[in-house]
Amino acid sequence: MSLTRRNFIQMVPASAAALALTNGSTAKAAEPIHHVTVLGGGFAGCTIAKYIRMWSEGQIAVTLIEPKAKHVSCVMSNLVLNERLKVADLKFEYNDLQLKYGVNVIRDKAQKILGPEKQIKLKNAGWISYDSLVVATGIRFDKIPGLDFKKIHHAWIAGGQTNKLRNQIRAMPDAGTFVMTVPKSPYRCPPGPYERACVVADILGRRSGYLDGSGSTPPRVVVLDANPGIQAEKGTFTRAFNDLYGDIIEYIPDAQVESVDSDNKVVHTTQGSFEGDVVNVIPTHSAQWILKASGLTGDSRWADVDPVTYATTNTLFQDVYIIGDAQGTAQPKSGHMANAQAKICADSIIRTAHGQSSYTEERLQNITTNSACFSPITYDQASWLTAVYSYDPDTGSMRLVPGSLGEAHNWSSGNFNDMFDWSNNLFADTFK
Repeated sequence: MSLTRRNFIQMVPASAAALALTNGSTAKAAEPIHHVTVLGGGFAGCTIAKYIRMWSEGQIAVTLIEPKAKHVSCVMSNLVLNERLKVADLKFEYNDLQLKYGVNVIRDKAQKILGPEKQIKLKNAGWISYDSLVVATGIRFDKIPGLDFKKIHHAWIAGGQTNKLRNQIRAMPDAGTFVMTVPKSPYRCPPGPYERACVVADILGRRSGYLDGSGSTPPRVVVLDANPGIQAEKGTFTRAFNDLYGDIIEYIPDAQVESVDSDNKVVHTTQGSFEGDVVNVIPTHSAQWILKASGLTGDSRWADVDPVTYATTNTLFQDVYIIGDAQGTAQPKSGHMANAQAKICADSIIRTAHGQSSYTEERLQNITTNSACFSPITYDQASWLTAVYSYDPDTGSMRLVPGSLGEAHNWSSGNFNDMFDWSNNLFADTFK
């Protein structure tokens, strides 16, 4: 796919926003015609809350349930490690959703979903009812024997863990060893672990003087990948690992984590045991427990959905939708993709509230999503990746559009600068 950098940074998922929305009226209803409850205040949850309110012109009421006061973006969070950004730069409040769009935001935690009764149990408020429910609760980590997150930090749900990992890297010896793991696919942000390896290699290589030739002993970054190969931007990261950081990064595929000695900073894998001055373990992901406990994932790690609407395929749960990282389509798990899915789901819920079908021929032809991201490779250079998906009525699934998978020919300072434009566009479209 041939893209210019300038076109690429505009790729906040506009394709989903271009879906035909016909709500039958432009007048605001005195009373809501429908009530939507959204669980989760990340990219998926905030986008759908905002767009349902906007596109329904206030006719549909939206309540957002989120236990935290602010969302901390995983997008761009690897730049906290090299101090190009602070965690505070990636925090987003819910004030705009409330004041600009009329979303009712409640700080609480959902504990159980009763599909037939259309009720949710909240930790503090007890049972509440809904007309439609959107679950956008993100990921949880599978357990690994011996792994203690107080000592070994994942930094894959951004926030305090990100700062702790940054501080550990700061305290490493110049020629120290950083050991990190890549979880079994699918996982949140496919290029993210590989860009983290590059960012850490750059930090240590600069600090030790090895990259500019003033130091003679290279630091080590050991990448233990549970997958058989690099999962995203393969060309970019292969060049970065082999050429740019060839003496620093050691990439080991098919290294599935079996256990961790958190006290001694040792990772035991199917490819052997590895000890580091700092160990960064990112466990395999699954959907949050509320989906599992409610019966929405079955025996899978993820929740099956109809990608035309993002409604669950579990027939006991009518009007329950699952978007973002927790859904089980073949689309990448990323903030950009969550934003796109949210708009398709919002369109479907609005149609349902007005008694319209989501399965018109015109709509099916327009169901497309894209996943786009930038990856920092050095302190001031970045690469990018994009992929476009469209609905295939023959298989009932989202498929990668032939020729749409693209990555930058090389990392550059121009890409690095554009990365901030792209992320700011995405943040604004989601939270503001």
